[in-house]
Amino acid sequence: MKLSEDDIRRITLSAIDELGEKASPELVKKVVQRSVSNFEFEAPKTDKDLSSGRVILTAYGLNNPGIVSAIANALCKSNCDIQDISQKIMQEFFTMIMLIDITNCPKDLKDLQDEMSSVANQLNIKIFMQHEDIFRFMHRI
Repeated sequence: MKLSEDDIRRITLSAIDELGEKASPELVKKVVQRSVSNFEFEAPKTDKDLSSGRVILTAYGLNNPGIVSAIANALCKSNCDIQDISQKIMQEFFTMIMLIDITNCPKDLKDLQDEMSSVANQLNIKIFMQHEDIFRFMHRI
C-alpha cells in the first residue's frame, strides 16, 4: 500500500500538532518517519508487496576486511540483485549504501532484514534495510 501526497501531508500536520511548540524540522521529520513506518507495517500486505520492488540498505561501522563480501554473499543467497552500490572508507570507518532489487527474493522484507541483522552482528557493524517507498516518503518531507 502506497501513501499519497495527501496522506503524507496529514501525517505531517498531525506531527506538528502533536509536537506543539517543540516542533522543529528535525523533530517533525522523526515523528513523520515513525508514523510512516508504523503505517507501512500495520497495512495489510500481499506476498507481492513483501517480496517485490527495491530496498535501500545502509551499513556503517569500523572498517574490517570482508564487509562488502559478507553482505553481498548474503544477498546473493537470497537471490537479491544489487543495482547500485556506494561505499566509502573514512579513516577507520566504513560506510555503504546499496540499492537492491528484491523482486526475485523468496523471502519477505522482514525475513531479509532479520538476515541482514545477523550479518551485521557477525561483522560488528550496523545494517539498516527499508523499502524504497518508505525511504522516498521520509525524504519528501
